Amino acid sequence: MEQRRINIAIAGLGFGAEFIPIYQQHPDANLVAICQRTRSRVDEIGDAFGIEKRYTDYDEMLLDPEIDAVHINTPIPDHGVQTIKALKAGKHVACTVPMATTVEECEEIVRLSKEKGLTYMMMETVVYSREFLFMKELYEKGELGKVQFLKASHQQDMDGWPGYWPGLPPMYYATHCVGPVLGLLRSEAEYVSCFGSGTIREEMHGHYGSPYAVETTQIKLRNSDLSAHVYRSLFDVARQYRESFEVYGSLKSVEWPLIEGKPLVVHTAKKPEPEIPEETECPDYAKLLPEEIRRFTTKGVYDADEHQHLSFAQGGGHGGSHPHLVHAFVKALKEGSSPYPNAVQSANITCVGILAHESAKQGGKIIYLPPFTLAD
Repeated sequence: MEQRRINIAIAGLGFGAEFIPIYQQHPDANLVAICQRTRSRVDEIGDAFGIEKRYTDYDEMLLDPEIDAVHINTPIPDHGVQTIKALKAGKHVACTVPMATTVEECEEIVRLSKEKGLTYMMMETVVYSREFLFMKELYEKGELGKVQFLKASHQQDMDGWPGYWPGLPPMYYATHCVGPVLGLLRSEAEYVSCFGSGTIREEMHGHYGSPYAVETTQIKLRNSDLSAHVYRSLFDVARQYRESFEVYGSLKSVEWPLIEGKPLVVHTAKKPEPEIPEETECPDYAKLLPEEIRRFTTKGVYDADEHQHLSFAQGGGHGGSHPHLVHAFVKALKEGSSPYPNAVQSANITCVGILAHESAKQGGKIIYLPPFTLAD
């Protein structure tokens, strides 16, 4: 007998709306409900996509027995609390980044997911982007040789974004650069050391008690001879949007382009010096997906520029990652398997950023990741 589809509800319909048609067209999922505090917005989206169940109260939605899983796309300060509520209500959870804003919330999410046997997945876009999948393929084929060093950055001008952003410590929203340096080798961070650099304008200092324009973190990988370097800026730094990931191997290294839209650069060892670097167009990886959702690696929900979410205006649609994220989550629920990143892995990635900021406040002090963020 054919298994029934997984019933998904989406909470938060800004960025969250990008995922609606992907779930609707995934062969193993049903998008059964949406939730948004503003009635006019939930009705607008519900009418556009033909969704009957519409909630303006998140707690009320969690009482719906038809819903198997909740995909949370709400503001960052709500992620931890809403995930904990969903797990307590017996729902599987996919949540946009970061997992939470405190170590304590991360620990509670890990505890609840284990205690209740529920699946949690942090929807980290970079580890499903085509550029990352290209590097992962090279690594798995052995073409990189021995990996020697990993580096990543996420720089963005957040002026004009919603009110909880101003003054946010850069490393509090660091999963887009921490995720790939840990994700390529499926590594864990053992400890971190971070330095703050520069100063954002004074009126933002009071929001989070953080003055730093840039935070740079060195990550020691657990059970490995490797370290990784990540850096992050949000305000008062002149830079085009850039999520970058670079891997340096003994045979080949791959560097993200400096300018959005340019090709990757692959460096190959032992060639004549001028021939070592080669610009390489990154292939798309829609072939890894069910046919019904392959088109979403290159196309967002809205085809008109004036309707594009800021994730498309800044960041090029997250490297075609959205359908890969949906498929990884739905596949895990169907198979009873663990998605990447699961609750423990997501906690490790997120707590790197939280603890890195604590390190910066203490002049670069080494801080170890707590045991709950490490695999058994």
